[in-house]
Amino acid sequence: MIRRAITSKLHDSARSYPVVTVTGPRQSGKTTLVRAEFSAYDYVSLELPDQRSFALEDPRGFLAQFRGPVVLDEAQRAPELFSYIQSIVDEAGKPGQFILTGSQNFLLLQSVSQSLAGRCAVLHLLPFSLSELSNRPAPALEELGRDLYSSLQSPRLGLMETLFTGFYPRIHDKRLPPRDWLANYYQTYLERDVRSVINIGDLEAFGRFVRLCAGRTGQLLNLSGLAADCGVTHTTAKRWISVLEASFLVLLLRPYHANYGKRLIKSPKLYFLDTGLLSFLLRIQTPEDLQSHAARGAVFESYVISELHKNFSNRGERPGIYFWRDSGGHEVDFVIEAGRNQILVEAKSAQTLASDFFEGLHYVRRISKQLQRPAALIYGGDQSYFREHVAVYPWFAL
Repeated sequence: MIRRAITSKLHDSARSYPVVTVTGPRQSGKTTLVRAEFSAYDYVSLELPDQRSFALEDPRGFLAQFRGPVVLDEAQRAPELFSYIQSIVDEAGKPGQFILTGSQNFLLLQSVSQSLAGRCAVLHLLPFSLSELSNRPAPALEELGRDLYSSLQSPRLGLMETLFTGFYPRIHDKRLPPRDWLANYYQTYLERDVRSVINIGDLEAFGRFVRLCAGRTGQLLNLSGLAADCGVTHTTAKRWISVLEASFLVLLLRPYHANYGKRLIKSPKLYFLDTGLLSFLLRIQTPEDLQSHAARGAVFESYVISELHKNFSNRGERPGIYFWRDSGGHEVDFVIEAGRNQILVEAKSAQTLASDFFEGLHYVRRISKQLQRPAALIYGGDQSYFREHVAVYPWFAL
């Protein structure tokens, strides 16, 4: 079993809070993680109809059967339990009494915020990070732009194969063909998760909407344009984007606002959190097709933001990642807030660097009057070095 980077934070939380909630996308490894790390706990999956019926019809009796701490898998399937869990933990006053998991973030966290506020730690488990697959610690983001991480070794898979395969654990654990598994995953998401959360009568339209979003990865979110292309209202498009975001399929990256520069762009940028699923939605058939695909740069950007996002999430921290763009077209892909520093990051899928790749970084340094501000460029090559006072990293450094 591949050790998950979030494990230390998970145990710390269980020692501090009576309830710990682990949420994330379906098939990200939540059940495997909590069952392995809390093997002495009782375990119940509320996906099972008989257990769910017991919990819904007699919540007191359901919870009374456990004589010690318990893992409740897919806890959002029985939201009525949360008020009773509140009473139990308030009376006992002990940490680590309940570990809850759930793949429907919006339903689970709604129940947590209503009944368990202040009693519950919430952690987000995303699919594997590249550092987890490579069995090495994740880099310290605070050192990005300062340390070259020169001891890194390239992973087993090359860049295009890594992006095409994605990071869902089952694909790597069972060595499954990624397109076959992702096709089933996506269909299950549409037919089960989406229908159970919102009343979508036309799943075909929603599926078309998801693919349209995939085609706009790395671009500013234009809900009016998405709605028009999909044939739905602006309100519907906004609601559907919220569903995708809460399902951990997409990430809306907010713009960074500081005291420098004028007329900054205010719309968020749209990214998919797994490059394998993104490649599937873009109908990319092989890693070789991705190499020459028009969306290769956008897929690579999605990979970089996803790895940065996982780095924060695995430490139990809210990701402090933004982008910067002004109305003149000057742009930096990512701005990371790390303590008192704001680290500038560019992502380029090319294996050979050109001098214009550094222009956005230098522009922001000049207008912010911080010429020594940490800056990094992550590219599709395999070397680490400093160039033009910017730390250049290979794609596998994250």
